[in-house]
Amino acid sequence: MKIGILTSGGDCPGLNAVIRGIVLKGDKVYEHSFVGIRDGYRGLVEDDIFTLPRKQVRGLSKQGGTILGTSRMGPFEHGGADRVKEVMEAHEMDAFVAIGGEGTLTVARMLHEEGVPVVGVPKTIDNDLSATDVTFGFETAVAIATESIDRLRTTAESHHRCMVVEVMGRHAGWIALNAGIASGAHAILIPEVPVTLEQVTGWVQATVNRGRAPVVVVAEGFRLAGEDVSAKHGVDHMGRPRFGGIADQLSPLIEELTGIETRSMTLGHLQRGGVPTSYDRVLATRFGTHAIDAVHRKEWGTMVALKGTDIVSVALAQATSELKSVPKHRWDEAAILFG
Repeated sequence: MKIGILTSGGDCPGLNAVIRGIVLKGDKVYEHSFVGIRDGYRGLVEDDIFTLPRKQVRGLSKQGGTILGTSRMGPFEHGGADRVKEVMEAHEMDAFVAIGGEGTLTVARMLHEEGVPVVGVPKTIDNDLSATDVTFGFETAVAIATESIDRLRTTAESHHRCMVVEVMGRHAGWIALNAGIASGAHAILIPEVPVTLEQVTGWVQATVNRGRAPVVVVAEGFRLAGEDVSAKHGVDHMGRPRFGGIADQLSPLIEELTGIETRSMTLGHLQRGGVPTSYDRVLATRFGTHAIDAVHRKEWGTMVALKGTDIVSVALAQATSELKSVPKHRWDEAAILFG
């Protein structure tokens, strides 16, 4: 079989490890051949495809980003399934593996429903896909955010300031929750749990009263309860709002109500960049090797997923039916430590 591989949507550490796992096992065990599809679905509709031999993926597990490139272009505005089938036929491509998050896998499901042979691999630093316990890239993003918050705490303590640190998380606050707990944040604000400005300033003031410099960790999709304070910057190609800047909006409000000098920091794409942690390298490699197993078995319309410590296959429809949000009881566990 000749199999295409694409990475679509936001990049994250571990993508190259997936590609490596697919190609190495596919070549060694099944004797399949591979082609790379440049820049996600763009390459699939614009016929930007190249041969991907085994030697080109050697040593990739530690490399961040993606050697295939990525984009947020969708195929249905550019010929849809018919165009995808046309390009695949021109390259004698029997199937392709789509590595991406909720948007990428939703498109993969739609293509499968129109007869395109595809297998998915879950990728999102937000860890918000409900069909898998963990997605690769998440652990690396949390580690980067935790280290960044640790560094910011030293300067906050020196100047007796409050720091509001914004991390990624459009609809799910997993990064904020885990990085906040790991770094000992004095408040964690996530999209799933609206809180009032009075609650936030209460935690900040209580921290100062104990002689500490407050650190507030906020997910980019958070909004204050009862107030129109959120950060949006238009919409992306799928009509979803672009977030970013909530820390900049919260900081002056906190300073105004408490009189405590407050600074904001948005970590942004730092969380996506750099090399993956050892955990993410292992998980991504396992996803890749199991994805090629699914392709060899012609399990079209499925996605590999982590259940406990095992890699299993689930239907793409199941993977994209709902997002995995932070349960209230998980936030409550952390909230005991606030202030």
